[in-house]
Amino acid sequence: MNGARVSAVLLAAGSSSRMGGTNKLLLPYGGRTLIEHMADVLLASRLAEVVVVLGHEAEKVRTRLKGRALTLVEHPHYAEGMGSSLRAGLRRVSPHAEAIMVCLTDQPLLEPGDIDRLIGAFGQAKGQDIVVPIHRDQRGNPVLFSARYLDEVLATRGPVAGCKGIVQRNPGAVQEVEMPNDHILRDIDTPEDYRALMERLPANQGQPGTTA
Repeated sequence: MNGARVSAVLLAAGSSSRMGGTNKLLLPYGGRTLIEHMADVLLASRLAEVVVVLGHEAEKVRTRLKGRALTLVEHPHYAEGMGSSLRAGLRRVSPHAEAIMVCLTDQPLLEPGDIDRLIGAFGQAKGQDIVVPIHRDQRGNPVLFSARYLDEVLATRGPVAGCKGIVQRNPGAVQEVEMPNDHILRDIDTPEDYRALMERLPANQGQPGTTA
């Protein structure tokens, strides 16, 4: 089993602009809010640490995450975009991390086993230290990359920043990992996405107060 120490940066700073004024992180999912669910999925995996970047309605989100073993980073300049929030999170990652996984807060179908599958793949293919999940030839998220790229990510701006930039600049270092389900492709951006997501849940798992 791969024993690499992998840290996650969970991006939870955005304003959910396509949700019609609703903060999607506070929507109910499986007896909790979406942000609680995503944090719990990551904490149940083999990740060594989880850094959560807060921005929009930071105090409300922080309250929901109370009591969990997370590193919370409030980023006042979150409106500058996801790249800015990612850099804020990366600066708080442990210096002992061998790799970093960049996670989105709107992929609630992800399970701890999906995360562990990507962690297990890291370091298994010589020279391929960027791990990208795929399902039926479609690339998805989260992406994992070696800590050796950390300075590069922190220094890069614009359309080639973040994981997308690393993958584009280092195609030979990319290891695609086939996933057994479509969890890596499903996210929530609009009210329609949320309704479709809830239709996939058993009837007793969709509302607050139920057991996940």
